[in-house]
Amino acid sequence: MKISVTEAKAQLTELVRRAEAGEEIILTRHDQPAARLVPATAALDRKARRKLLEAVRVSGASKAAAGPDAARSHDFLYDERGLPT
Repeated sequence: MKISVTEAKAQLTELVRRAEAGEEIILTRHDQPAARLVPATAALDRKARRKLLEAVRVSGASKAAAGPDAARSHDFLYDERGLPT
């Protein structure tokens, strides 16, 4: 839904309720998008953040171990004297 900032002032409570329900509200100024109202996501607690970070670390470590060594990945571009091939 698009609505001007001026109109939104009078309907803010209703617009927030709709955004909380999942609807995206676009606030416009001079018919140009200026801001969005979207539902806020709850912040993760300390335990959930730690679990998420550990999952990212494990995922990154497995990807790094499976791929080529990035430090030497450009070697095919040069000959044994270090000149471009």
